[in-house]
Amino acid sequence: MSAAVASQKIRIILKSFDHSVVDDAALTILDTAKRSGAITAGPVPLPVKIKKFTLNRSTFVSKDARDQYEIRVHKRLIDITEATGKTVDQLQNLHLPAGVEVAIKMSV
Repeated sequence: MSAAVASQKIRIILKSFDHSVVDDAALTILDTAKRSGAITAGPVPLPVKIKKFTLNRSTFVSKDARDQYEIRVHKRLIDITEATGKTVDQLQNLHLPAGVEVAIKMSV
């Protein structure tokens, strides 16, 4: 099984509302992958998605009084090539900070 895993490429996409949390998680993943002997590329900062919302302050009167809010989603991309079985095992047992969404895609 290790021969099949050795030729795998792993792409990891991290998402979070806080850029510092995403950067910390990316550095943790990079350190883990490099210690296991895999070749890494990244973290590549992807464009920030900004969702803006406008809400009326009151329900009936004061149409001109409004509040504006935004949600920013920060993303980072990490590619791991020549991943070994040890790399995959260490990445599965990794504890990342709360508030980080991790999407892992494996290709041969």
